Amino acid sequence: MVPTVVGGDLRGESVTVTTARSWWRRGDNHRAEAQAAKDAASQAFYELDTAQRDLEISIETITAVDDSPEARRALAGFRSLGEQIDQVSAAYIATVDAHDLDRDELESSAAARARTELTKAKDELDKARAELERFSAGLAPLLGKAETQLARLAPAVERARQSLLAATTALDGVRAAGLKADALAARLAALAPELTKLNEGAGRHGVQETVRRADEVRRKSEAVRTEAERLPEQARELDKRLVSLRTRVQALGNRAEGVEPVLSELRRRYSVECWQDLQQVPERAAQAVRQADTVLAEARRARDEQRWPDATAKLATVRALMDDVDGAVSAAGDRLRRLNEVSKDPKAEVEKTRFAIRDAQRLAMQGRSTPEPRHARPLDDAVARLDRALAALEGRHPDYWAFLTETAAVRETANRVVANIREDRAAGR
Repeated sequence: MVPTVVGGDLRGESVTVTTARSWWRRGDNHRAEAQAAKDAASQAFYELDTAQRDLEISIETITAVDDSPEARRALAGFRSLGEQIDQVSAAYIATVDAHDLDRDELESSAAARARTELTKAKDELDKARAELERFSAGLAPLLGKAETQLARLAPAVERARQSLLAATTALDGVRAAGLKADALAARLAALAPELTKLNEGAGRHGVQETVRRADEVRRKSEAVRTEAERLPEQARELDKRLVSLRTRVQALGNRAEGVEPVLSELRRRYSVECWQDLQQVPERAAQAVRQADTVLAEARRARDEQRWPDATAKLATVRALMDDVDGAVSAAGDRLRRLNEVSKDPKAEVEKTRFAIRDAQRLAMQGRSTPEPRHARPLDDAVARLDRALAALEGRHPDYWAFLTETAAVRETANRVVANIREDRAAGR
């Protein structure tokens, strides 16, 4: 300090006043630099806190949807990173608390030390934020997948509710039309607990489980709605089938009564071998018609009681019985017709069979000087079988049915040889 004489007092004595140069300005500069460092550290702390909160939301989104090993590792990594951030944040807060920059008697050295420590705290905060951002960037695939599933949640739940409402409306319409739908109503009622869980939300049951449940409720509700809407048409169709099958049963019953005269003619004109397998046809046909009548009455009761599955099943039984009767009755008439034809002109059957053999022989010789033995042998046997079958008709009571059976078997042999030749040639053999 340089003393300066500025004047004297009333007694004429001089007064010396010490003049302060720039030391206080330098002190204020240190305070300002320390304050700037504090503000920068505060901003870094805020940015780190914001980044951590954003990452926490991302982690919550992922873990709400995904329980995979990758998601569990992400959660563990976030918790570990959170512990590091807590340490850095605690160090920053301790540094701020250790330096009162608003104190009047703050010394330059204290201000400089505060600036240094606050700058270091800021650097640590920035470093932690950078690490947080790198970690967050690595979560992008998991987060994208989770957000996609979350985006499905609300629409899936809404579709489930709308489907349930549509099914309820369709069921009400069916009942208003006087049709029972107890089974459908039971299936719809069974969805009530699932709807309750949907209303409880994904927070309680998880996103994936809620989406799965919503899809299941929607699917089952749509099935109920579809069946309910189809029920009136199903009832009309069932009524038509009842009438149609009743008419068919009556018609087949009348036809079955005509089997006995056919058998009588077969017995009178042909050997026992030609008709003995048809002896039980009249009894079987009559029994099948009686059984069909009984089942048809049961089907009518099931329809009146609106037990639709039972009615449909019984109608299927009636149809099967009628098919059996139809085949048996037709077999008797067809047997008589074919026997009449062959007894009048066996040569027509022989020529038809020989044509099949010759056709197979021509194919076997095509492009060859001699046929393959495995093709020629069965054809030679077929010729011999046909000759023997024709010779058997020369007796007093020829078995025309055995003749027809044998010629059909010979033609089948020829057809089988043709198929084998074509397969060999297609394969390049």
